[in-house]
Amino acid sequence: MVRKLEKPLRMKIRTGDTVEVISGKDKGRRGRVQRVFPRENRLIVEGVNLVWKHQKPRQFGQKGSKIQMPAPLFASKVMLVCPHCDQKTRVGRVRGQDGKLYRVCKKCNEMIDATK
Repeated sequence: MVRKLEKPLRMKIRTGDTVEVISGKDKGRRGRVQRVFPRENRLIVEGVNLVWKHQKPRQFGQKGSKIQMPAPLFASKVMLVCPHCDQKTRVGRVRGQDGKLYRVCKKCNEMIDATK
């Protein structure tokens, strides 16, 4: 059972980011974030944390099947990969010239959102 938070967290990782897994069975693997669940503090990464889902037959005479699909993992188990320096990094926030908040790589000080 996943415990939901009353108020969604402000997550530093967004859909479409490249992340690297830092702990668990898939440690060291990189993938693209497919979906983010801020209330559960979890995310789904493409090709990481794959599980088998057993599907029952829906009609008479049809066979059941096994489908491999990615399962959500905690956001604390992954780190963002900077598109500029290609290293896993912590994420900072800085206010730009236009007054908006942008994400910044803590290693190379480049804006992450400016490349999208």
